[in-house]
Amino acid sequence: MRRERDQELWQKIRFGVEIEFVGGVLEEIELLPGWMLSLEERQIDDTGEESGSELKPPPIVWDDREQIRVMLARLRAAGARANWNCGLHVHVSLERWGEEAIPRFIEAAMRYQEALQRLLETGEDRRVFCPPVTPEIRERYLAAPGEASLLRRGRPQSHRCGINLAAWYDIGTAEIRYANGSLDEDEALRAVELCLRFVAAVGEGRSLPREPLELAAELGAPLGGYPKPIAAPRWYRERMWLENALVPVLTPEARRLVPGGEILQLLPAPDGILAVIEDEDGRPSKHLFRLPAAGWELARSLPN
Repeated sequence: MRRERDQELWQKIRFGVEIEFVGGVLEEIELLPGWMLSLEERQIDDTGEESGSELKPPPIVWDDREQIRVMLARLRAAGARANWNCGLHVHVSLERWGEEAIPRFIEAAMRYQEALQRLLETGEDRRVFCPPVTPEIRERYLAAPGEASLLRRGRPQSHRCGINLAAWYDIGTAEIRYANGSLDEDEALRAVELCLRFVAAVGEGRSLPREPLELAAELGAPLGGYPKPIAAPRWYRERMWLENALVPVLTPEARRLVPGGEILQLLPAPDGILAVIEDEDGRPSKHLFRLPAAGWELARSLPN
């Protein structure tokens, strides 16, 4: 009986899904009413170029899922695909429970996040985009409830946890970021169903198993068939190794140029290292650095 009640609940909860993709002729993609392409959200394709976009529906419920099938088919017809850089982020409404439930969701995140990540097989190269909720985050939130307490310190792409509860203060949702990218309808819908069932169970205060398959079985969610991880090419991994090594070196320069700023990205350029720095409000700026014998030198700042 409990499971039947939960199934009815998860089917009623409003949700959205961010579908990241590369390639495709965007002008050929006919959008259903309310759907949108976030053209500023570009992904990295296999050549290293920015490509594709992020497709999002308006808030929908499970009975509206045919819209997802239609739009994924249109993406494929336009030549789009998912690669190692793409994710499938599911936003599930928390309006039924409200802000007072956030501490319960924090505890649930710490308890079940590893099981969700393993169940969804989050690709190794995507894990930087979905770090764990930590006891430090819990203590910060209990001391000062709000969005800032739920965001991680450090580089911008790691601000939002794999179970991103800061999204409550932005759009009233919990965002689950672990699923790999996919334009396959069945894979995508299985991931959505898992996230809906999980949020419904946590919202109702259920205690769940911590092993992946046991968790899925208790939730009544699919045991498998989720989007598979895709390994990043060697050149991308090498670029990330170099970027991670240079970030601590260039951070003092970045904060001199942009007070409170954090390095989002470092890219090799023909005449130096291109740094993209985000300010405290998330606005990016671009700056070119050179490394002469005496230390780093700002060559010039670039227009966005």
